[in-house]
Amino acid sequence: MCVRGGSPASRETELLHPENTVQRINCVMLSGGSAFGLEAGDGAMKSLEEKEVGFDVGIGRVPIVCGASLFDLEIGSFDVRPDKKMGYEACVNAFSGQEPEEGNVGAGTGATVGKLRNTADMMKCGLGIYAAKVGDIMCGAVVAVNALGDVVDFESGKILAGLLNKSHTGFEGSVNYLYKELEHPRDLWNGNTTIGCVITNAKLDKSQCTKSASIIHNAFAKTISPAHSTADGDTIFIMTSGKREVHVDAFNALATEVMARAVNRAALMANSAYGLKAACNFL
Repeated sequence: MCVRGGSPASRETELLHPENTVQRINCVMLSGGSAFGLEAGDGAMKSLEEKEVGFDVGIGRVPIVCGASLFDLEIGSFDVRPDKKMGYEACVNAFSGQEPEEGNVGAGTGATVGKLRNTADMMKCGLGIYAAKVGDIMCGAVVAVNALGDVVDFESGKILAGLLNKSHTGFEGSVNYLYKELEHPRDLWNGNTTIGCVITNAKLDKSQCTKSASIIHNAFAKTISPAHSTADGDTIFIMTSGKREVHVDAFNALATEVMARAVNRAALMANSAYGLKAACNFL
């Protein structure tokens, strides 16, 4: 796990540091709702406890559920947030084998990008998923993109979604807009977070997972412009079954590309909502 945000809403992240005791987690819960949305992790705990999954404490098992929530309370209704029931259902669905959805679902429901000016000029983004297999190594990524800046194409650098121009016919370009404010300091809106998780069968120990998560943040740098601003709270988790030996640096390169493509899908799979345009309106 690697957190590169100034104000993240997160759950059980301290135990992921290499020097701490727990070596295995059972779930990563990504949600909207800011700190309120962390309640969804309680639902996952309930579901996993029913399956007798968790850390054995002698008198029972305690499911280890980590998570992060993005800020989307300004979209839709402020008092509609992920709760324990939703977290429980999400965990049940994860075991069902059904194909996961992308776009305006789950943690991507209220996700938006391009928020340097005002809510009218930002765009809808969402939840993206991408996976790849090289030999016996499998690597997937799921990410909810709620960035201050723009989402850009991994290969071309073209803006897919972000700060709209005043006529809403194209893109302003968040970095260009920032340059205009270079000598005019102001507080940026802090409700921005891109949260994601890489899932793999590669054999990585806890320290390697920590380092890999840090390196995979390069995916955000390649696809979000600007990335890791003082107003973004970006977090990446890694979950692995540890079944396949792997060249760690090669894995990091693969996982970075997989996460980058998942970020792009978060924009491309989103639909217009709440009066906001999405990438699909410009394709």
